[in-house]
Amino acid sequence: MNASRLRQILDHYPNIKLLVIGDFFLDNYLHLQRNLSEVSLETGLEAYQVVKLRKLPGAAGTVTANIRQQESSVVILGAVGDDGNGYDLRAGLSNIGVDVSALIVSPDLFTPTYNKPMMSELDGSEHELNRMDVKNRSPLQKIVEDEIIRRLRELVPLVQGVLIVDQVQEANCGVITDRVRAEIELFARSYPKKPFIADSRERAHLFQDVILKTNLTEALKAAGMDPNTAAADLPAITSCCEKLYRRTNNPVIITRAEHGCIVFSDPGTPLVQIPAIPVDGPIDVVGAGDSFLASLGLALSSGAELREAALIGTLSASIVVQQIGTTG
Repeated sequence: MNASRLRQILDHYPNIKLLVIGDFFLDNYLHLQRNLSEVSLETGLEAYQVVKLRKLPGAAGTVTANIRQQESSVVILGAVGDDGNGYDLRAGLSNIGVDVSALIVSPDLFTPTYNKPMMSELDGSEHELNRMDVKNRSPLQKIVEDEIIRRLRELVPLVQGVLIVDQVQEANCGVITDRVRAEIELFARSYPKKPFIADSRERAHLFQDVILKTNLTEALKAAGMDPNTAAADLPAITSCCEKLYRRTNNPVIITRAEHGCIVFSDPGTPLVQIPAIPVDGPIDVVGAGDSFLASLGLALSSGAELREAALIGTLSASIVVQQIGTTG
């Protein structure tokens, strides 16, 4: 792909609208300074001192933000709590031009939140301490699930592509429940010209009739293979792709961090390896996969071939990894 072809694809982006359905998190960054730490009188433990807060859309919100940053439109579908974190998440999405009217607000839910303490040490270096996660650990209520499906039926005909972000590890505790996944697959079969792309941390093996985008560990686990023994074995990765393809009957795209990505179109086409884009200096890989997914969906919806779209996703990821201390 040359620059002219890239520009041809990118020129379509302002006319594209994607649906992002899945788990919208709030990324809550707490910036700490070690030199300001105090000792708690009650416990004798070090009391970290927060000097700055940053609240950003995470998970499906990161994918959404990357779509908006590429000058395309997006409609979102998910469920959050009627709480302060939900307010901050909706405000963050609204601030980047996202219509949040299809985001369900329920008093019976937590807003999924990643609390990320970032410690600035005495030598000026900064690193992330143990993350503190807020998630819903009970199955999604049927009334919320029913409303998600109702809104999904309204929104799919209005968009050029659908991105599915299945972030919550606990089965049926996030937005992409078994029922919601089945409804998505029904739409994927009904709209074969629209790309439906699923990114699932734990349940890639359950999806059918959609394009799978996973990292290598997720893909091998989904195929029932040992990630520790097969990660560097190209024949094993090919076998993994073939197993996943037999379930989805759709292409499989596997991201491999510094090794780029793999594109498996179908069993009759050789596996394609796309190298990573070299970058200099420090990197932060958080959010790279989300940016890849956003760009992959935009490119495919703009008429790109699968290999071209994966290359554009790799280009986007090479930019995001240079953004230190932020998600995407």
